[in-house]
Amino acid sequence: MAEADFLFSETSQYLKPEDIIQLRNAYSFGLGAHSGQFRKSGEPYISHPVAVARILSKLRLDAPTLTAALLHDVVEDTDISKAEISERFGEPVAELVDGVSKLAKIEFQTQEEAQAENFRKMLLAMARDVRVILIKLADRLHNMQTLSVMIPAKQRSIARETLEIYAPIAHRLGLNNIYQELQELGFRYSYPLRHKVLVKATRAARGNRREVVGKILEVITSKLKEAHLDAEVTGREKHLYSIYNKMLEKHLSFSEVLDIYGFRVIVKDIPSCYVALGMLHSLYKPIPGKFKDYIAIPKNNDYQSLHSTLLGPFGIPIEIQIRTAEMHRIAENGVASHWLYKNLDGNFDELHLKTSQWLHSLMETLSSSTDSSEFLEHLKIDLFPSDVFVFTPQGKILTLPRGSTAVDFAYAVHSDVGNCCVAAKINGENAPLRIKLKSGDRIEIVTAPYAKPNPSWLGYVATARARSHIRHFLKTIQYEESIKLGERLLNQAFISFNINPDSITVAQWNKLARDSGVKSKQELFTEMALGKQLPAVVARRLTAPSESIFKEQTATPITILGTEGSAVQFAKCCRPIPDDAIVGIIKKDSGLIIHVLNCNNISHNPKNQENYLNVAWGKDITRTFEAAIEIITDNKQGVLARVAAEIAKADSNIDDIAMESENERMHMRFVLQVNNRLHLSQVIRGLRHLREITTIRRIED
Repeated sequence: MAEADFLFSETSQYLKPEDIIQLRNAYSFGLGAHSGQFRKSGEPYISHPVAVARILSKLRLDAPTLTAALLHDVVEDTDISKAEISERFGEPVAELVDGVSKLAKIEFQTQEEAQAENFRKMLLAMARDVRVILIKLADRLHNMQTLSVMIPAKQRSIARETLEIYAPIAHRLGLNNIYQELQELGFRYSYPLRHKVLVKATRAARGNRREVVGKILEVITSKLKEAHLDAEVTGREKHLYSIYNKMLEKHLSFSEVLDIYGFRVIVKDIPSCYVALGMLHSLYKPIPGKFKDYIAIPKNNDYQSLHSTLLGPFGIPIEIQIRTAEMHRIAENGVASHWLYKNLDGNFDELHLKTSQWLHSLMETLSSSTDSSEFLEHLKIDLFPSDVFVFTPQGKILTLPRGSTAVDFAYAVHSDVGNCCVAAKINGENAPLRIKLKSGDRIEIVTAPYAKPNPSWLGYVATARARSHIRHFLKTIQYEESIKLGERLLNQAFISFNINPDSITVAQWNKLARDSGVKSKQELFTEMALGKQLPAVVARRLTAPSESIFKEQTATPITILGTEGSAVQFAKCCRPIPDDAIVGIIKKDSGLIIHVLNCNNISHNPKNQENYLNVAWGKDITRTFEAAIEIITDNKQGVLARVAAEIAKADSNIDDIAMESENERMHMRFVLQVNNRLHLSQVIRGLRHLREITTIRRIED
C-alpha cells in the first residue's frame, strides 16, 4: 500500500531501524485484523489508521504512539483484545489503544450519555498519558477530511461535536495546525451554505489583498532592517472560520473583516521581539487596548508571542504577531513540539508538566459531575481559551476565563477556599464576590470557617471548576436537609387529604418512584423539596392512582395557585387561566401539566386516564397567566397601534404577536398576560369597541 510506504519512508528520517520494524509489524497486524472491512468511501479500512499515523508522523511522535495509531481501532472494531496487543507490542502501546477506544460494548440510555462517557474515559486516559489525545485528534482530523461520504445530518452532528470539543482541545494543547484544520472542516460541514458564500467572497477579494499585503510587507521589512534585525516577515491569510466568527461577534460585514490584515514577524531572541515591537510602533500608530504580551505571561498552553494592532496606511488595521523561532514551533505544534515525553531523570518537561496539571485539574472538576449534560457543559466551559491574568497575594499568576469573578478565583486557589469564601479584596479594596476580574488584578479572598457556598453563585461564576464544586456541595451537604423538608411537605399534604401515611405500602412507594423516574422514596422527598414534584400530587397518586377526573369525586381537589414553580406547568395548547374548568395530567419528567378540561389534546379514553388528577384553582391568585386571542380586522393603516392601545388600557401586556394579511382582512394572534377569565373578558369587551374589528375570539386549542 502506497500510503504505508510513505509512512515508513517519512518515519525512517527520525526513528531507529528497530522502530520501523515495529511499525511494519503493526501495519501487517492491523491489515489482517481489518481484513474484509471497508470505509464508507469504499477504501479498505486499513487506509484510515495509516492516515492517522501519517498525521502524527508529521509531529515526529515516537514509535509507541505511531504503533498505537495503526492499531487504534482493532479493539473496538475486531475480535482482537487488549491483552493480545500487549503481548505482541508491549503494555504502553496497549494502554494507548485502550485509551482511544470507545465504550462500544456498553448500553447507554441516550446519545448524550454515550458521548459524555466516551469523553470521560478519554480524559482519564489523557491524564495518564497525553499521547492518547494526540492519537484521538489525528483520528478525528482524518474522519473530518473524509466526511463528505456521510449523509448531511451525520455530517452536521460530527462537525458540531468537532467545533465544540475536539478543536478546543487541540487549541488548549497548542496544536495550531490541527486546531485550524478542524475548525475549517467543522465550519464547512456545520454551515455548508455560509461556507460556500465565504469561499467565493474571499477568492474574489484575494487579488486586491495580495497587492496591499505585498506593499505593507515591504515597508515592515525595510523598517526592521533599519534596526539591524534579522527577521522573517510573512502576511497571514485569515481562516474562513475566523472571518465568520468575527463577523458574528462584532456584527461586521465581510468587507470590514477583510480590511484587517495580519502579519507575523519571527526574530532570533526575546530582546529582538521587543525591539521589533518598538520599531513597528514607530512606523504605525498602535490602537489603544490592542496590545498583549504573551511572552511575559504565556497562555496556559505555553503559547508565547507579542500581539499588537496598528493603524496602517489609509487607516487599515494591521494585526502583528512577534515571536522567536522556538516560540513559533510551540505555537504551531504545542505539546507535540518538543517531544521529550520523559527525560532520563523521569521528569516531565515544562510544557508536558503544565498539560498534565491541566488534565488532572479538569478530571477533578469533572469527577463530581453525575449528569451527562452537566459533564459536557463543564468540559466545554473548561476548554475555551483563557484571557484574564490575575495575581494571588503572594504574586503567583492565575489564568482564568474572561468573565471570571472573585468566586472563580477562590475555587481556582483551592476548593476549601471557595467553599468558605465570604468576601474579597481586589487591589487592596473591598469588592463584592460577583465582581468580574480584569487582567492585572491582585485578589485576596476572605474566608470564614462556618461559611457555605451560596446557590446564587451559580448565576455568575464562569469556570467549570467553581460551578462543579458549588453544585457538588449543594447536592451532598444539603441532601439530608432536602429529604427532611420533602417529608414534612408530604405529611402536610396527607393531613389535608385525611390520609394515614402508615397505610401506604412499600409496593405503592416503589411504583410511584418508578413512574416518576426516580430511584427511591428519599429521592422523591428531595424532588418535592426542590419544587420538582408537588406534594399534593404525590399524596393523591399514592392513594388513588387510577381515579378518573371524569367520574364524580368527593375527594378534595389539589389546589393550583400558579406559584408552584417547575412542579406545575400550564399547557401551551389551551393556556388555562383562573376560573377555567381544568384537569391535571401527570407526565413523566415534566411534573403536573394543567389543561383546560375540554382541551382536544386530552384523551377521554378511560384507559388513558390513570394519570389524571382532580385539580382546582385556589383563591387570592396574584400572578398573571398567558391567554391567546385571535382578531380579524380591516386591513387599515394604524389598526395594530389602536388594538395595542386598547389592550394596554385594559391593563394587559402583550407577550407575543403574529399577523398575516388576506386581501382586505388582517388576521392577528396575540398572547396576552391576564389575571383570570374576568380580566380576559374585559380586554375583549374593550376591543369590541373598535370599528375595524370584525371577529374576536379566545384560542383554546
